[in-house]
Amino acid sequence: MELELAADQQHLVTAVIPDEDPAGEPTVCFDPRGRHVDIPYEVMRWFMDQVDAEIRSSRAWVRLRPELVEVVYRLRQEYMGAIDDDDFPHVLAELRAIVAPADLPVVLDAAFGRKPDGAVVDRA
Repeated sequence: MELELAADQQHLVTAVIPDEDPAGEPTVCFDPRGRHVDIPYEVMRWFMDQVDAEIRSSRAWVRLRPELVEVVYRLRQEYMGAIDDDDFPHVLAELRAIVAPADLPVVLDAAFGRKPDGAVVDRA
């Protein structure tokens, strides 16, 4: 995630959230070579709230049971977090064979942001 100065699209702050690595820690980076820009407290607070929400949503899966974390991790590595509509039924059938029905929605959401019917999860 990046916080930019809209007038000249200068990157002010970059937040790195390693959502593919359960052991990785989020970091915030400032460009030490960039020109000095005062960032209002409320803007920085808003940005950090956005970062916090992204961490919660993109990394919630790492707090699942270990066997589900393993399944989600494998799916995210194999499909890079996105799946084509054509591939979805095949993957769904595969998951139904290895994941309990009660766990299927959380695994699909964590791996692809989808529901068992293929619909995209609304995060609003």
